[in-house]
Amino acid sequence: MTSRRTPTGAAVLQPQVTAAITEAALDELAEAGYGRLSMEAVAKRAGVGKSALYRRWPAKQDMVLAVVAELGVPMAATPDTGSLRGDLLAALTAFRDFLTHPRFARIVPDLIAESARRPELGVAMAELLGEPRRARGAVLLRRAIERGELPADTDLELALDLVAAPVFWRLVARRAPQEEGYLDSVVEFLLRGLSAGAPALIHGEGGR
Repeated sequence: MTSRRTPTGAAVLQPQVTAAITEAALDELAEAGYGRLSMEAVAKRAGVGKSALYRRWPAKQDMVLAVVAELGVPMAATPDTGSLRGDLLAALTAFRDFLTHPRFARIVPDLIAESARRPELGVAMAELLGEPRRARGAVLLRRAIERGELPADTDLELALDLVAAPVFWRLVARRAPQEEGYLDSVVEFLLRGLSAGAPALIHGEGGR
């Protein structure tokens, strides 16, 4: 049997090289910021040639958003705890951990600031990071509707904004400390606002 050989000149994307580049890109992005980050610096930190980066991504923006989304999207946890209260607490805890992650605590505000100056970056960031994370959050809310914990006509887009906003505002916009029990208080506040008219929560069933 004749073994298949990779055609001459074909790019072989070795997983260990991709992993090294991903780690280097995140470290460089956290330290230097998007504006000062260069493909050369990432390649040097990863111990590879610059061509290894360009075989994977055509430009800096593509590389940055790919590596951020690769880790950032899975960090949007949506475990099924059996209740909206439990699901919200798990989701907000994961969101808090994302925003306070040693790397992402610096990367996320920097990318948001850069997006104001580079609209194309903002559009791409929403597509690759924001929307996939919101899609995971929508799963949580739809489960609550199916359980009867939220009204069937709940505005999911508005609800997603309300769920994320307090934690984002406190940690990113205000840079304020997070007291013990803060997330529990946010969850209770959200439950009162989101569940108006839902029989399961009115009768206390949703928190069990």
